[in-house]
Amino acid sequence: MRLAIMQPYFFPYIGYYQLIKAVDKFVIYDNVEYTKKGWINRNRLFFNGKIEYITLNLKRSSDFSLISEKEISYLFFDKERLKMLKKIKYNYNNAPFFNEIFKLLNDILNNNETNLFKFLNNALIKTNEYLDIKTEIIVSSKLDIDKSLKREEKVKEICNHLGAMIYINPIGGLQLYSKEEFKKNNIELLFLKTNRIVYDQLRFEFIPNLSIIDVMMFNSPAVINDYLKDFTLQ
Repeated sequence: MRLAIMQPYFFPYIGYYQLIKAVDKFVIYDNVEYTKKGWINRNRLFFNGKIEYITLNLKRSSDFSLISEKEISYLFFDKERLKMLKKIKYNYNNAPFFNEIFKLLNDILNNNETNLFKFLNNALIKTNEYLDIKTEIIVSSKLDIDKSLKREEKVKEICNHLGAMIYINPIGGLQLYSKEEFKKNNIELLFLKTNRIVYDQLRFEFIPNLSIIDVMMFNSPAVINDYLKDFTLQ
């Protein structure tokens, strides 16, 4: 059985969905510490000729809060999500799949759930449904494991608990995890590297690694499913 484990992200890039598609079970962390300046509550799109962030504004809380403890600011529900939708509509209304994706975004962003993890988990489930990704999603806090474990030890514990023989991590973890250490636990560690994916963005120059929103605006689910297989494991 193949397994991957990741934090939740706000409409992440296509490599995140490649990882989900490549495994049998995908564990999404809710009981780990929130990290600032990452991708948990923001991502990138192309607006007005430049790359800009779309962001879920959060309420102030402890720097050591878990993702599951974070709350979305009332400003997002009051003003920011409408502004975000208007901006997406203005910049992507000529994209070939605008109508379908804008409807999906309305459905996701108009969810009034204030808990950050629950909001992101709902967005992931609905995006997976659109892309016909059927991988089982498991919330980490639901697992009966030693919650005090950290990083590599926690990953190995989850693998053993779920009976995973293969653990797949994004290529960015190449310097973090040791194949030999995983092998000691009878787990094969592989790293997923997204191949170069290029599609027509109605621009002069292609911009890679934007939010999955950009990919969905310009490509059909069938084409995206081909992209989801366009990676190498090492």
